[in-house]
Amino acid sequence: MQRRVVIVVFEGFQLLDMAGPADVFALAGMLAGEGGYQVEVTAVRAGDVAALNGVATVVRTPLADVDGPVDTLVVAGGLTTLDFLPDRELIDGITRLAGMSRRVTSVCGGALLLAEAGLLDGRRATTHWLAADALRARYPLVEVDADPIYIKDGTVWTSAGVTAGIDLALALVAEDHGHALARDVACGLVVYLQRPGGQSQFSTPMSALTPRSEPLRELQTYIDANPAGDLSVPALARHAGMSERHFSRVFTAQAGLSPGRYVERSRADAARRLLELTDHPLERVAREAGLGTPETLHRVFHRHWRISPGDYRRRFQKKEH
Repeated sequence: MQRRVVIVVFEGFQLLDMAGPADVFALAGMLAGEGGYQVEVTAVRAGDVAALNGVATVVRTPLADVDGPVDTLVVAGGLTTLDFLPDRELIDGITRLAGMSRRVTSVCGGALLLAEAGLLDGRRATTHWLAADALRARYPLVEVDADPIYIKDGTVWTSAGVTAGIDLALALVAEDHGHALARDVACGLVVYLQRPGGQSQFSTPMSALTPRSEPLRELQTYIDANPAGDLSVPALARHAGMSERHFSRVFTAQAGLSPGRYVERSRADAARRLLELTDHPLERVAREAGLGTPETLHRVFHRHWRISPGDYRRRFQKKEH
């Protein structure tokens, strides 16, 4: 008996949020034979629903007419997700279908729609790193972790942005049919069965706030420009013309990070740039980034991005040879 997968979309959704999981389930169904998947796409209204890139998907059954039972509910996301949070037809339809589904999942900003429906309250969840702050601010009952590619919390699964929907779908296939079939699907689609590291390796470098105080803004610039310098709290306090205690308190309040935390992240970003743009050995990268030794460089990379410096360089080096 086929497992029924229903994917919810809306105008301006991210096409890969729908197409990635749909292709995983379709290939898994072909390889599995009996016990495969039947994929349906729905939206508030039947007809053409245009993705953000202009490609239209034909929805045959409107959301209100989709009946249960459903094996897996998938809610897509996209840059227009925030515009649809007030859409009660969409939110109520997701809530209704969730009650008929064995498991509920989201891709990218689809987590915001699940949260608006109250389906993430008290749960740990992830989303696209660009949407994590909005999810955290709007829905304080949700425990947001912006780094994992996907998170399973009971019968609710959430995934990071765009292509992470493929990772999520592969994990669902593995849960249903075992890792061997999921591996065969991954090979067929030429993707990782389980990619190393989290999504923070693809995010923008820093997430600190810009201080209101001009001296502290200048100090941030100084820190970022001098990763190998003396960036201890006493040295930075002297540079800012403040006592150490006052400096630490004011910097943390205005930047949202302690001075030590900001310095470590700034140095980690300096190391990322060196790995992307140079062939320097790790000893030199660590030294020029102010991290001292390759061992410290490895620890910092694993703490921030759950990946080794060598793996990061192999994926993201931009220098042409």
